Amino acid sequence: MKIMNKDFLTIKNLDTQDIKSIFSLTNDLKKDKEKFSDSLKGKSIALIFQKPSNRTRVSFEVGIFQLGGHAIYLKPEDLNLGIRESIEDISKTLSRYLDAIVVRTFSHQIVLELAKYADIAVINGLSDLLHPCQALSDVFTIQEKCGKLKGITFAYVGDGNNVCHSLMYAAAKIGMNLNIATPNKYSPKKEIIQEALDIAKKTGAVISLSNNPKDAVGDSDVIYTDVWTSMGKEKEAWKRKMAFGKFQVNKELLSLAKSSALIMHCLPAHRGQEITDEIIDGPNSIVFDQAENRLHVQKAILLALLGGIK
Repeated sequence: MKIMNKDFLTIKNLDTQDIKSIFSLTNDLKKDKEKFSDSLKGKSIALIFQKPSNRTRVSFEVGIFQLGGHAIYLKPEDLNLGIRESIEDISKTLSRYLDAIVVRTFSHQIVLELAKYADIAVINGLSDLLHPCQALSDVFTIQEKCGKLKGITFAYVGDGNNVCHSLMYAAAKIGMNLNIATPNKYSPKKEIIQEALDIAKKTGAVISLSNNPKDAVGDSDVIYTDVWTSMGKEKEAWKRKMAFGKFQVNKELLSLAKSSALIMHCLPAHRGQEITDEIIDGPNSIVFDQAENRLHVQKAILLALLGGIK
């Protein structure tokens, strides 16, 4: 049985029931790992990584192993996507050997091209535009901790980056309220804002955007942040540090939220920049529960795509 169609490239392409089914499967996977231990038996999955990784690589490799499958890690120099060989030829060739591809790359166009020419499932492990595996895991974690998603006020403070884009789609699809605060020149992309707002009209979610972090976190149930300078933007680090100075998640900002407000960060964290030690290590932090859930949700995504569900 499959839950989703061929690929998982963006949360925008899922419907609300898809997400609920993945979360239900994730709960089952967390409760009984052994039940699914041979679900991907005989299946091979490539991890094509143009960007270095800790959580994405380890969680996918371990998850595939726990499901009985075989992971093949391909470094940037192994393929040289689009340079040594065209993406079309790579996609068609790998489709003859493998059952799925997980790709982590700089350009979202590479993800789209791999999926266009591949006959097998392609999973977006991260691109410059979107990070759907991360966002789906984040929303699952909120549901797990809060017991619900409807009626939750979720605040995102920081860069309007790939994580922010995918969180917007996820919140809109599931009907969760999302307040986003970014510096003026670092807002999410306009087309993604509009798409998320259009989806939210159908689900009842309220998505608001501002340049004031204090407004965003006011009375919030969850506060989320990410690095100010994403991988590939290192040349902008100093300029970004100046622009994001007032967007640090610290004790002062947290005091404006509910006393029970949960703290999230997708990691890696630049402690002392976007978040302080006392907050990320504090009693309200669920950062490492969030990191663990990448493993469980991605296992559910693999099963949803490859049909290894009993």
